[in-house]
Formats: sequence, structure tokens, C-alpha cells
Amino acid sequence: MNTTPDTLYGHLKSWVAADPQRTALVDPEPDRSATTPIDGGHRRVTVTDLLARADEFARLLSNHQVGPGDCIGVWIPSWSDAYAWQFAASACGAHVIGVNTRYNVAEVSHVLAKARPRVLVMAHGFGRVKFLDTAVAAVAEARRSVQEDGTETFTPPVSFVWAVPGAQTDPTPADYDLGSGSMVVPRAPRLATAASTGDLQTAAGSDDRLAVAFTTSGSTGMPKLAAHRESAVISHAVNAASAVGLSPGDLMVEPLPYSGVFGYCGGMAALFAGAAVLLHPVFDETELLRAWEHFGGTHFVGADDMLSRVRRACGESGIRLDSWKWAGVADFQGMSAEIAQWASAEFGTRTVGVYGSSEVFALATLWPTDTSDDLRYSGGGQLVDPSYEYRIADPATDEPMSDGDDGEIQLSGTNVVNSYLGDSGEGAKNFTADGWFRTGDLGRAKGPHSFEYICRMGDVIRLRGFLVDPAEIETHIITHEDVELVKVVGRTNDLGEPEVVAFVQGVHDRVPDEEQIIAHCCERLARYKVPAEVRVIDAMPVTAGTNGSKIKAAVLRDWAAQPRVQSALG
Repeated sequence: MNTTPDTLYGHLKSWVAADPQRTALVDPEPDRSATTPIDGGHRRVTVTDLLARADEFARLLSNHQVGPGDCIGVWIPSWSDAYAWQFAASACGAHVIGVNTRYNVAEVSHVLAKARPRVLVMAHGFGRVKFLDTAVAAVAEARRSVQEDGTETFTPPVSFVWAVPGAQTDPTPADYDLGSGSMVVPRAPRLATAASTGDLQTAAGSDDRLAVAFTTSGSTGMPKLAAHRESAVISHAVNAASAVGLSPGDLMVEPLPYSGVFGYCGGMAALFAGAAVLLHPVFDETELLRAWEHFGGTHFVGADDMLSRVRRACGESGIRLDSWKWAGVADFQGMSAEIAQWASAEFGTRTVGVYGSSEVFALATLWPTDTSDDLRYSGGGQLVDPSYEYRIADPATDEPMSDGDDGEIQLSGTNVVNSYLGDSGEGAKNFTADGWFRTGDLGRAKGPHSFEYICRMGDVIRLRGFLVDPAEIETHIITHEDVELVKVVGRTNDLGEPEVVAFVQGVHDRVPDEEQIIAHCCERLARYKVPAEVRVIDAMPVTAGTNGSKIKAAVLRDWAAQPRVQSALG
């Protein structure tokens, strides 16, 4: 009798049984001396290859007594082995916490102290990133923080050292011992020829078992570690794949890290649809374009800043992306509509806005491609799973708002975070008394199953008694021919009244005229929405997060509150 697998590992085995030569992942292969045929500078990883590697890792974990309920920290870039560790964890009944390769001592020590991974998989030979130095300092800091709490002791994880493909040196195990032992992960076989021999003892499936945890943005402090059950990961991947329209033979272009929720959910949706994933560990738009064209990428999930660079590289290189059918874009820098119009005109691509977070999964909602243009490029969309629910609530009382009123987006469903690793009770404040998850996002209802994301609650500006979304002003300013990027923030003036300041970045060598931009706003915007001041800056302050680069609104708010000369020095 055929039964549907209830674990990620079980699904991987079923994919191998159905089509052992199906391509699952396309890996960049920097070692040009490799004996395996290099396909456009990349290597195709079949589901059989992926299972063989997952089995190899599962045996390593089992040999170190990793089992149900244990955590595995995976601190490596997005090569196929990052996926293999997730399936290996599933085989053992463990869960994974992805660690951003950009994290420094404070963030890594926080993850170690909260998640308590039994094993930490660390990269060796990845660019200039000093994983070992950071790990040593992070372990010392985690030990201090736990000792100061006085309730328990801290045991460092066993180090599994993973040499990136093309690494110039081999790691020495003793160097990576953080206090509990270390070992070097065997390099990936050049060509896997068979799946597991069947001697691997796997953990029994359980709907209540955690599978993965993601670090939140940490905009109000250190990140929380939002953990999700394995059954939720599987059902969300299936439903997201259906909503996106992924099919066998498609190729998801995924430059975002697998350790982040957008890279993870985009990649898993592709695998569960029978499609493949083109991996890109270090973002280089020209290299990405070449691989995208060569392999015929059909879908993309990522941020607007990445696609802005892709658009520019397309123009400079002449590379065509005629296979590109669909894009789901997170609008971090206000460029989604412009990029969507370019992609449609050039390649016939249909672009939609998407919505999600570490706590509710990426691609929790997305707009259908036949949505009107005034909504289709914005955040939000239609819930991808009919069992998911939302409501728009008063953030002060949690009472549902009347139709047409803006309020906090609150969610309920299997996609909502199941627990926070190492939670000391702080996670409870994210839920209402009746069990709805508070997203901290402002939105408005667009029907029983769809909502529009407006902005983060903290970004809303109250002007003359009205709640104003800064994006409304930004959307108008960006139409000025001299402006490439704009970010609007609020401040309080000398009279104690709120007003807005617009920071603009010029197009190439142009220097926008500040008074002209104010006049441009006066033509179309209500007077109270016109910026009190426009400041031209050379470059926006950005943070390169796991899901893309975001403009640091908090930094701009600080600049806006300072005299002009001081803000320029900031």
C-alpha cells in the first residue's frame, strides 16, 4: 500500500524511487580541475546524489549520538550540501538552525546559547570569512552569558568542518575543536552512482517534531530562533509550489541563502514540485545571469535590490532570460513595479509581490498573476494554504477592525512558528490572548483570503491625525527623473509636531535638486504629506540580511533628527 511520507527524508527517498536521475539542484563548481564534467561551470545534483550525501551525513550525525530533538547548526553557504544537512537531520529526527554566513561574534554566540546545537557544521575556505576565529570568540561569549544566568552550564558543539568546493587548503581538525571535539566532513563525491544501501537506521516520523529554525531580523534586539514542525514545512512547500505554479522541469533561480526563510521556502517549494534549484552562494549578477541563461531558469524568488542589479547586468551584457516565467519579489527598496515592467516587456515575465517572515514562512501569501497592477507588485497577497487565516486587528486592543480600516496583520495556521529555541518566555508576547500571531505589520483586507501589506508598524507616520505609509510618498518621489532610490522617515519638529524627511540617491552622476523634488511632491500630494526637507546622499545605509539588502530606516531617522552637517558625516 502506498503511503505519503511524513518526513522530509521520506519524501527525498520517494523522489529517488520515482525518478532517480531527476535533477534536484544545480551547484556552482569552482574547481575547474575536477574530473566530473562541468556543465557551464556548474554540476547537476540528482535526487540520487542528494540522498547519497544526506545518508552520508546522517551516519556522521548518528556516530556522534545526534538523535530526535537534537539541534544541528549549519553555518555554510548555499551549496547542495546545505540541503543535504536538512534531509540528514530529518533522517535522525533532529532539527536544523541555519546560521547566516555574515553573522559575527554576537549573533553566533546568541544562536549557540539559545539553540544549543549538538553539532555545528562550519565552512572552511569561504572567501575572507573567518569562521574559526568567530566561532572561538562566540563559544567563549556564549559560555559567559550562560554562566551569568546561573541556571545551567554551556557545552560547546562538536565541530564538523566542511571545506567549500574549490577551497585552496584542507582544514586541520584540531584547529576547529571548540571544546567538544571536531572532524572534517568528507568532500562530496564527484559522481554519486547509487543511493543508500539501506543500512541507515532512521528515526520514526512525528508530526510534532521540529525540522528547522530561522533567525528573525533582530530589528529590536538579538534575533529570535523561530522553529517549525516538519509536517508544517512539508505542507507549506506543497501549497507554496502550487500557488507559484511550479512544475516538473522548471528551474527556481535562488540567489538567497538557504539559511534564510525566503531562500529555504523557495528552494523547498521547487523540490516538492518536481522542479530543480539553481544555487548561487556569492551574489554576482553577471555570473548569475550566465548560469540563468545556460540552464533556462523559469522562476525567481528574491529581493528587488538583487533584480535591480540583474536588470543592469542584462543591459550591459546583452544576456537574454527568455525562459523566465515568474518572479516573486520582496519590495525592500521600492523598485518592484519598475523591475516588473522591465521583465514583462523584455521576457514576458509575470511578477508578483510576496509576503512572509521567519515566523510564518516565506511565500505565506503571494498575489495571483491576474491581480490588477495597483496590487500585484505590493507585499501581501492571497494565502497559499486554504487552512491559513488572517485578520486585520487594532494593535492596541487586538480587536478585529472594520472592513476598509488599516490595522495589524495577524495570522493563524500551521505556518505560524511552533516555538522559539531557547525561549525564556519572550515569545508569548507575539501572540494574542486568543492565539493569533502578531506580525507587527500594518495591512488592509482585500477579501476573505487576501490582504495588502503596507509597512512595518514602526514605520507608520501620523501626520495631521492621519496614519501615512511612507511608501506613498516614496512612490511619488521615485518618479522624478533624477532619483534612483528614496526613503522617507518621520521626525518631530521644534514645535513637537510630526513631519517627514526624504533621503534620495541620484541616478548615476546626477545630483537631484532638493527644492525641485519638494515642488514635484507639491504637484500631486496633499500638503501635509510633502517632505519638510529633502536630503541628497551618496548612498543609502543598508544592511545585507539573509533575505536581501534592506535600507536602514532607523539610521535615516537618526540622521533626520540631526543637523544636516552631522547627518552627512553619519
